[in-house]
Amino acid sequence: MKITWIGHSCFRVETKDWSLVLDPYADGSVPGYRPVRERANQVLCSHEHGDHNARSCVTVVPPAEGAVPLQVTDLPSYHDDVKGAKRGPNTIRLISDGVHRIAHLGDLGCEPEPEQMEALTGLDLLMIPVGGFFTIDAAQAAKLVRRLAPKRVIPMHYRSAKGGYDVIGTVDAFLQEMEDVVLADGPVCELDGEESAVSGAGPRVIVLKPGNGI
Repeated sequence: MKITWIGHSCFRVETKDWSLVLDPYADGSVPGYRPVRERANQVLCSHEHGDHNARSCVTVVPPAEGAVPLQVTDLPSYHDDVKGAKRGPNTIRLISDGVHRIAHLGDLGCEPEPEQMEALTGLDLLMIPVGGFFTIDAAQAAKLVRRLAPKRVIPMHYRSAKGGYDVIGTVDAFLQEMEDVVLADGPVCELDGEESAVSGAGPRVIVLKPGNGI
């Protein structure tokens, strides 16, 4: 399974049979990022805000004959800590190719319900917002990561020197809470079935470079 960070909360997930784009942002909606222009078999959005629901920026193409689609489970949640009263609903996506299980938390603004926590345990990779203000913040994200104990973590929805909203935090506070951090030299993380966390160090956090960064 190949995971590519396009930017903000937008990712491309690929197997040999299937391609899926998550949370594409509208042109000009997120400072510092080039427009999303992707082709995929499927596009999914965690909620209906413009920086997450630009389906028209992804050209949906038919899969090859006999292709096996990714298995997607929706976990309804909230974009805030008052059951959606401020910012509405959010959908967590649990994705599997039959070998790997990964999750994209969207703009999660609260702690998942107990049954959702159970569904999110044992992940090979977790994509989690860490910037705060619109979502859970760095401390909340770190606490959730420790509870879920995924093998790999990719932080998203944070401000960098070149992109993101001014009101959200950088990735630094989250990284300070983590022990095993890898700064990648590109936007891609590949899962090959051999993933494991470093013994005693907790999940490995992979900081990707956004493919659509300026």
